[in-house]
Amino acid sequence: MSRGFTADDVGTQSGRRFLVTGANAGIGFETARVLAARGAHVVLACRDAERAEAAMQRIRDDLPAADLSFQPLDLADLDQVRAAAAAVLAGPRIDVLVNNAGVMIPPKTLTKQGYELQFGVNHLGTFAFTGLVHPHVDDRIVITGSIAHRNGAMDYSDLSASRSYHNWARYQMSKLANLLHMFELDRRLGAAGRATQAIGCHPGVALTELTRHLPMPLRYMTPLAAPFFNSAAQGAWPTLQAATGAHVQGGDYLGPQGLGEVAGPSGPARATRDAQDPKLARELWQRSVELTGVDPGL
Repeated sequence: MSRGFTADDVGTQSGRRFLVTGANAGIGFETARVLAARGAHVVLACRDAERAEAAMQRIRDDLPAADLSFQPLDLADLDQVRAAAAAVLAGPRIDVLVNNAGVMIPPKTLTKQGYELQFGVNHLGTFAFTGLVHPHVDDRIVITGSIAHRNGAMDYSDLSASRSYHNWARYQMSKLANLLHMFELDRRLGAAGRATQAIGCHPGVALTELTRHLPMPLRYMTPLAAPFFNSAAQGAWPTLQAATGAHVQGGDYLGPQGLGEVAGPSGPARATRDAQDPKLARELWQRSVELTGVDPGL
């Protein structure tokens, strides 16, 4: 049995260009750091320029020769997503797009276009950005899911959360949407004869900035649970495998290999039947085109 994939298994990436969304902190930062250490050019696509610059400086403190750049990207505003995509399309081609940015269980918040924030950022913003830039991506498109998708259900009846808001249920739905998007994107890329492949991953339970919206008692308890969960660096292993693994194929879904897929080195992960349902995926794709105004042309 394989011991699983870790950062030590990431080979040289010299001459390759990666764009990592949400790369200023947590798993995105750790992904960018490892890729830079292996010689890649890494574009940190982030909402906050100051935090992105600080992240790049942290990487350069350890890796003075790190090849890094910054791309403004706010997934909560589809107008800004379009502007960011236009800038990316005007630049050098990308080998791998890593869709890492996301939000988890915030207080009720809406995107600029009026959608509930988690579905709006985690899925709609990711769908729109990917749909616009995919012709510029040569190798892989990584989409980040979660074990939370297992309890997710697609419900398009109240996307502005005007009638009700349950933060966990909305998060679970957004993560199910991420996997439906990944599987459908890979099917459509293949049908179009593209060499580019879509790959999914999840970090298990990683102690990152995403936990900042946990209820106060749970936030105090997370340091006690740290030995049983992934650190941000360990949580990045499935992302790194999806982005660079030699034997990864389109439609693969990767995650920690420990009990319950909570922690440990990366390998094959379990996606629910709903997440792999082509009918659900086609419906989500069409609704996403309508909601974002972005047709990926696949």
